[in-house]
Parts: sequence; structure tokens; C-alpha cells
Amino acid sequence: MLIRILAVGQRSPRWVDEAVSDYLKRFPSGLDVELVAVKTENRTGDPTRRTEAATATLMAREAERLRAKLPPRARVVVLDEHGDDLRTTALARRLQQWQQAADPVAILIGGPDGLDAGLKAEAQERIRLSSLTLPHALVRVLLAEQLYRAWSINAGHPYHRE
Repeated sequence: MLIRILAVGQRSPRWVDEAVSDYLKRFPSGLDVELVAVKTENRTGDPTRRTEAATATLMAREAERLRAKLPPRARVVVLDEHGDDLRTTALARRLQQWQQAADPVAILIGGPDGLDAGLKAEAQERIRLSSLTLPHALVRVLLAEQLYRAWSINAGHPYHRE
């Protein structure tokens, strides 16, 4: 099974890349989890002077890049502040359901302004990673760790302790 994390933004600090890589290589064969970064649309000038229409255009361009990287037949899951607020054990159950369905899963992380509304509407699921506002780079690390923790719960691996 494939889980592809699609994240807007190509420049992350080295520690982020190292941490994400560390978690992703822990998954067993047969559960391939990968991170694919897509280019952020160029945002120049004062963001407070940008119109809503201009921001929507930027997000629509990023959405097209994300769509181009979706695996065929993928279940699309977006990270969204209004999504389902899951405990880790609930994420583990969700991971189990995804594995049983056997279709690829694409988890989308938006850019500086979030995700395009149309792309969010197309998603089969919305998940809220936190009630806190998190830096986009840190979201990658937290998501990779939580997916690994969810796998460890399902596998009876001692990584997760309650």
C-alpha cells in the first residue's frame, strides 16, 4: 500500500528533512510512505495587500500541482483546521481501514495560505492535525511521526505507550 504525503513547499530546514526521512524509513515493506514536495506559487509583495482573488489564484495553481502528483485511484485526505479531530488510536483505525481498502492514499498539506477550496471539496476525508497553528515544515514531521505511531499501534509494536 502507498501513502503519499503531498506538501506544498520545497525548501525545508535540514532537520525537517532528516526527521521525516527517519520516520519514513521505519515503515515495513508493503507499507510505502513517501513525501513529495510541490512548488509553492511565488508570493511577492506585502501579503496584507494581496486580494482574496489573488490568493485564490495562487492556491488554485498549487492545487493543480498537487493533483498532478496524486497516485491513480488515490483516496485524498486533506489536512484542514476544520477536519476530523482524531486521537492517535483513531488514526490507527483509519490507517487500518486504508490498508484494507488497498487503494493508495494521498495526504495533502497546503502552502502558506492553505489549500484551494475546490481541492478540499474533492477530498474524501479531512483531518485536523492540531488545534494549534503549526509551521508547515513541522507539520511534515508530526504527520510522519503520527502515521508511524498509528502503524506501531496496529502492529503491536512497542513504540506507542499509553
